Amino acid sequence: MSSSRPARTPVLALLAVLLGAVLGALLPAASARAADSGERAVRGGRLDWGIKSSFQSYVTGPVAHGSWSLTGGAATIDGGRFRFHSATGSYDPEGGGFRAAFSGGVHFTGHPKPDGTHELDLVVARPSVRIENGRGTLCADVTSKAKGSGQVTTKSQVPLASLALAGIDLKGGSTPVALQNVPATLTSQGAEAFAGYYAAGTVLDPLSLSVDMEAPKAADSASAEPRSTPSLPASRSAGFADAAVDWGVRRTFREYVGGPVAQGRWTVSAGARDGGALFRFPGGKGTYDERAATLDATFTGAVRFTGRELDLTLDRVAVTVADGTGTLSAGGRPVVTFPAQLALNKGLVSVAEAPAKLTAEGAELFGGRYPAGTGMDPVSLAVAVDPQARLPALPDLGTGASATPSAAPSPGASPLGAEPAAGAASGSGPGALGCAAFGAALVAVAGGAFAAFALARRRRTAPATPEPPADEPPTEA
Repeated sequence: MSSSRPARTPVLALLAVLLGAVLGALLPAASARAADSGERAVRGGRLDWGIKSSFQSYVTGPVAHGSWSLTGGAATIDGGRFRFHSATGSYDPEGGGFRAAFSGGVHFTGHPKPDGTHELDLVVARPSVRIENGRGTLCADVTSKAKGSGQVTTKSQVPLASLALAGIDLKGGSTPVALQNVPATLTSQGAEAFAGYYAAGTVLDPLSLSVDMEAPKAADSASAEPRSTPSLPASRSAGFADAAVDWGVRRTFREYVGGPVAQGRWTVSAGARDGGALFRFPGGKGTYDERAATLDATFTGAVRFTGRELDLTLDRVAVTVADGTGTLSAGGRPVVTFPAQLALNKGLVSVAEAPAKLTAEGAELFGGRYPAGTGMDPVSLAVAVDPQARLPALPDLGTGASATPSAAPSPGASPLGAEPAAGAASGSGPGALGCAAFGAALVAVAGGAFAAFALARRRRTAPATPEPPADEPPTEA
């Protein structure tokens, strides 16, 4: 097993978050244009793409000594691919035009420096696909650090790859629209965005996608923003209308369960929901005291992990918050703790993407796989103290998606099923936006930071090899 400390790149995260906020504000106007055009709206779906599997191996290998982490609710699936979620966009069945943007991102770091930064620092986020007149392009927001100078550049919706669409006709399709293993080739703009690590024309991993569609609908009063709620009386605590807690447990644990060692799976029951990157335990009941900044809540739902020599159920989930610290319990025992500064806004009390640490009791629950203090997936919490407040949505994977990974990776792909490392850390990172060519109409709405919180960061060290593959970046970043 291997471990390493988390990368700290606040500048990259800040730039990407600011970019997302600015472009996200343009969504209402873009949605109106889609409705006026009569095109069918894309609502929900996923994009599966490994970006470049050999680049993953290079980053985590003996030359770059790096890692990658997931951001914005992205997940991993079999074969070393990343799953991006919550598609939005439009589709023209008559002309075959198609536009869809997805939420989530991947943050690569490598070639660590003594000051804790990295020579290689790259975020690829919110990929989007545009198909028009038989030509396809994959775009993404990219934040990268130039080799040598270290200059950080953030670009929105860079055309990263050209898609080979020979034999593909999207005219007259029905929902869902699905594409499988579409070849992708790096563009000149993509080569520049990758800080020169690859030349234009480099073959990238193929991509697959599946999205659902609905007819354009006018906005109604139900979609109006919840009304603002006055603060609760300072002298009392109060019950709440609804609540949910989102927790992915630990990304590497999920990969282990679905990998070739455990050969297992997980199932949700009793109302729990699987969002791909996280599990939602809904139906929260309890009390919140604004003055004391305390909360005590219980939730419904259960998640059961099974596999070779593995049978673990998380149920009777509860959350308490006091003195700025939250505790998530399952089965009557505290499992993780997390920093929790409760904030009341428009009838919703929330904690978003709080980094979680395993307790001693939680370590026992996991059978000693991880020691106490191990970083687990972050915890997000939303409590509606106002009946009009609406809880954030889960990541939307679309019709027929299975969040549970396959039992084993695809042949020749980077293995994701190895025994989970005990010292990996959790964290969050920036998101990004859809293709600049069609602007905010493709901004993927993932339900806010709460539902699309970032997954646990895991440092993966590849088996030692004499040198990186021939098409990989040079040894000196």
